Amino acid sequence: MYLDEIVAAQKRGEARGIPSICSAHPSVLKETLKVSRTFRTLPLIEATCNQVNQFGGYTGMTPGDFVAYVRNIAEENNFPFGDIILGGDHLGPSPWQDEKAEPAMQKAEVLVRDYARAGFSKIHLDCSMRLADDSPGALEVELSARRTAQLVRVVEEAAPTPPRYVIGTEVPIPGGAQKHEQGVKVTGVEEARRTIEVTRAAFIEMGLDAAWERVTALVVQPGVEFGDDFVLPYRAEAARGLSRFIETQAMVYEAHSTDYQTPAALKELVRDHFAILKVGPALTFAFRKAVFALAEVEKEMITRDRHSDILRVLDEAMLKEPGHWKKHYRGTQAEQARKRKFSLSDRIRYYWTQPEVQTALARLMRNLGEGPLTGMEDQSAREVIEGRIRAVLEGYYGACAPQ
Repeated sequence: MYLDEIVAAQKRGEARGIPSICSAHPSVLKETLKVSRTFRTLPLIEATCNQVNQFGGYTGMTPGDFVAYVRNIAEENNFPFGDIILGGDHLGPSPWQDEKAEPAMQKAEVLVRDYARAGFSKIHLDCSMRLADDSPGALEVELSARRTAQLVRVVEEAAPTPPRYVIGTEVPIPGGAQKHEQGVKVTGVEEARRTIEVTRAAFIEMGLDAAWERVTALVVQPGVEFGDDFVLPYRAEAARGLSRFIETQAMVYEAHSTDYQTPAALKELVRDHFAILKVGPALTFAFRKAVFALAEVEKEMITRDRHSDILRVLDEAMLKEPGHWKKHYRGTQAEQARKRKFSLSDRIRYYWTQPEVQTALARLMRNLGEGPLTGMEDQSAREVIEGRIRAVLEGYYGACAPQ
């Protein structure tokens, strides 16, 4: 398994890692396959529990649907599907936090079973959240570990081949910070140690010794975060103790919310054993930037009556169905309008699949044609989009390549 090679290389002292692409956007996935081929590495493509689950998630896809979707993109791009590592991210009861523990965990069992049967071979289990009938306050690590082991047992029974596991969770919760902070709390060494020890004990208690040997990574907070208009950069000195600790363990770290980190910071993360780098919004943000730039070109090239009006159509779609952004974008109406377009959290990514948005985007691309565009370095519209996404991906793959 390729992830085993990453861990082994890290334990030999090599600064080597793998980007974890957490996106279902077809342009992002297409460029991921192309860039991974250039860097001669295997692509790791992940789906989250809210994005893809037995009820469809916000993409409308079940785990089996997502696998078929990725397979189709691979075939269209002549990429061997068998070389793609499929990962499930934050799998657990998170989508059902408002329910009591028993029904929420029953749904979580169905979720992980479906992921395993569909062929996902990297499974991040996250049971750190409180459920409706749990005691107030932070969930006890022992209870989180028992629930994690409960789900591992289901995966072990359902998976056609032994998967690799990731445990733990980052702070704050996924999706980006909602306010500008001077910094975030780096996971403490004792906290990381306790998570490993307690989770291992829960595995052993349930007879999951063999599964524990396949725990590849621990999710921690290395001190990186982003919000609407800010990025908290990686500071290696703040994570030095955490970095040294994992050298004594048979696993590496997985870092979430690494979006918008500089290529130099990404290299430092990999050097410090944060070998799995999760990225998602930064990639669709790059797609958004390209489309907005192309819309400006359209204004100059095309008569007003033929404009796609892609920006207006997008905003109308977001206002019509505000569920994906309303609780994330605070402030006045004007501030919310700006964030809908330009926030680094990129909640706009949930709306590209809306039929009216798809129609407007297709019209934009038809209006601009296949030829080179003045003011766009003589690139075509398609090349502009691909180039923006590729630049982000190359920062990640370059950081993860053997140094």
